[in-house]
Amino acid sequence: MGSDEVVKVRDIMMKGPVTLEANDVLDLADDVMSLGRIRHIPILAGQRVVGVLSQRDLFYSALVKALGVRHREQKDLMKTLRVSEVMSQPVITISPDATVKQAARLMAEKKIGCLPVVEGEELVGLVTETDMLRYVANR
Repeated sequence: MGSDEVVKVRDIMMKGPVTLEANDVLDLADDVMSLGRIRHIPILAGQRVVGVLSQRDLFYSALVKALGVRHREQKDLMKTLRVSEVMSQPVITISPDATVKQAARLMAEKKIGCLPVVEGEELVGLVTETDMLRYVANR
């Protein structure tokens, strides 16, 4: 990529990210994040992105850890909570045709670690801090 070429979000985004539904339980989200080594999951209601669940959201929801609750009880509690109760919303999204610079600026301004990439109403990808760093490192 030339230095004066404008790089778009679609060029660096992860296509087909793992998603969950707003009504899924936190226990499932915790397992998906742990097994897939995933830090951010777009949350859907039908085909629409309605939020983002991050590892940080899970940690905050698991404040029971700080209260000395045993692991087994934590897992039981996570089975009673829905993703919609702890996800970040309203969700901030970006177009695949936006520039990487615009995406980086938006993430920095909003202090967020990822942006679901939306075309029309449809989720087409996810761009994360890691994608940004990889792009900068490979220039």
